[in-house]
Amino acid sequence: MAVRTLILALFLCLLLSIFTTSHGYKTHRRGRPCKELSFYFHDILYKGHNRDNATSAIVAAPDWGNRAEFSGPFDFGYLVVFDDPITLDNNLHSTPVGRAQGMYVYDQLSAFSAWLSFSFVFNSTEHKGTLNFAGPDPIVDQTRIVSITSGTGDFFMARGIAILTTDAYEGNYFFRLRVDIKLHECWE
Repeated sequence: MAVRTLILALFLCLLLSIFTTSHGYKTHRRGRPCKELSFYFHDILYKGHNRDNATSAIVAAPDWGNRAEFSGPFDFGYLVVFDDPITLDNNLHSTPVGRAQGMYVYDQLSAFSAWLSFSFVFNSTEHKGTLNFAGPDPIVDQTRIVSITSGTGDFFMARGIAILTTDAYEGNYFFRLRVDIKLHECWE
């Protein structure tokens, strides 16, 4: 009876190991990423008179501020939502491959810094689905890293990092980021 139970347990372990390795999931925690992509996203803040061109807006401000212009030290306390175009190059007028949708909040009293939470929503023929990002953004650093926490569609359950590089900016009202994506967990 004990031998029969042992054989049954080994058989179930074998089936479980076949099932868990046959569905195409790759993990690359060290070494090369399983997928690398680069995109640009372009943010144009609403400033009271550019409604047709704006892709982001201040939706919450501290008591001393207003919703059309930043004020106060390091823009602390402002919450901005955005729906920015994603392109393959740094030209704002290039054909978008998706949208960057989410928010950032200026979260420090002593430095220009924001906390980001956003998704890339892809709608191109090459990519379908979403990638979700979260993390701190020390704005004065030329290059910063945020986490890719999950995805859908072509990026189902993907995880990795995004390296954000400021490509261009004009004061508080326009910036363009280059986003280099390195996925270390991918489904195939």
